Amino acid sequence: MATGNERRIARLAQTGDLPRADLKALIGTLTENEAQTLYACARKVRERVYGKAVYLRGLIEFTNFCKNNCYYCGIRRDNRKIERYRLDEATILDCCDRGYDLDFRTFVLQGGEDLAYSDEEICSLVRKIKARHPDCAVTLSIGEKPEASYRAYFEAGADRYLLRHETANLSHYRKLHPPELSGWNRQNCLKTLKAIGYQVGAGMMIGSPGQTLDDLVDDLRFMQTLQPEMIGIGPFIPQKDTPFGSEKAGTLTDTLHLLAIIRLMFPHVLLPATTALGTIDPLGREKGLLAGANVVMPNLSPTAVRGKYLLYDGKICTGDEAAECRRCMALRVEKTGYHVVVDRGDYKGTEDQRKEALRS
Repeated sequence: MATGNERRIARLAQTGDLPRADLKALIGTLTENEAQTLYACARKVRERVYGKAVYLRGLIEFTNFCKNNCYYCGIRRDNRKIERYRLDEATILDCCDRGYDLDFRTFVLQGGEDLAYSDEEICSLVRKIKARHPDCAVTLSIGEKPEASYRAYFEAGADRYLLRHETANLSHYRKLHPPELSGWNRQNCLKTLKAIGYQVGAGMMIGSPGQTLDDLVDDLRFMQTLQPEMIGIGPFIPQKDTPFGSEKAGTLTDTLHLLAIIRLMFPHVLLPATTALGTIDPLGREKGLLAGANVVMPNLSPTAVRGKYLLYDGKICTGDEAAECRRCMALRVEKTGYHVVVDRGDYKGTEDQRKEALRS
C-alpha cells in the first residue's frame, strides 16, 4: 500500500501541483525510500522534456564589489576582510573566447551590484560577446536595476537574467537583508524582466536562517505565479565574516528534495546542480542531476580571482583552470548516466506558457 507521501508524489507528477498542506508535508516528512521515489519521478519528467542532455553555463565572476550589505553574503559591502577586484572588458572577452573553444555556448556574467560598471559599459560588453560568438547566449546576474537598465541590456543582446528572489516571504526577507532592501522590489524586478522578454531565473536558499516550511511553500507558490525559465536553488552556507557566519548550514537532503519537487512542478524549467551542492558534498552536483537538475555551471573566471569571489565558505574549484573545470565536469556528468552537450540550452516551454505567466 502506498504511503501518504508516495500518493502525494504520484499526484504531483501527474498534475504538477498539490494543496498547500500536502506540499508542506512532502517537503518536511520524506523518508529515504520516499525520496528515492521522488527522485525517480523527477528524472522521468526531466528526461521526457530534455532527454539525457546536461547544459553547460560558463560562469564569469567579473566583480566582487557590491553596494549592498546582505547579512549572509561574503562580498557584502561591509566585509573588510576580502580583497576586492574588477575584471576589465578585455579580460572578460578573453574568458568568453576560451570558454567558446571549450564548447560553452552560454556565458553568465555575475557580480555584485557594482556601480563602477555603467549601463553603457554592460551593454558594450554584451554586444561584443554576441558579435564574437553569435551562436551563444549571454546571461546577466548583476542584481536589482531600474527598468530602463534592464531594457537597455536586453536590446544590446542579453538573453537571460538571473535574480534569485531568495525568499518570497517578505518578513523572512527582512531577516536576511538590511532595511534599504525590499523583498517586494526584488519580486517586482523579476516581473519586469519577464515582461521585457528575458528568460528569467529566480530561486532561493535552502535552510537560510529563520526559514520555515511555510516559507518554502510560499517560494513555490511565488514561482508558480512568475513561471521562471530557470530556477536556481542551493543550500545556505555560512560565510565566517558575515553576521550569519555562525549560523547552521542548509542540508544536501533538503536541497535535493526541493530540486525534485521543483522539477515535478515546473517540468520545462532549466534547473542547475549548483556549486554550493558540490561544496557541502563531494558528489553533491551528481546527486543534484539525479534529483532532476539539468544544468551545471563551471567557472571560467581567471584563477587569480576565483578565491576572492567567496559568497560562502569552502567554495570548490577556486584553483582550477577553465579547461580542467570543463573536463572534470564532463566526466562527473557521464558517471550519472547523462552527458554534456554543446548547446545554448534554451528553455523548452511553450510561448503559450509564457503568455499565461504574464497574465497571472
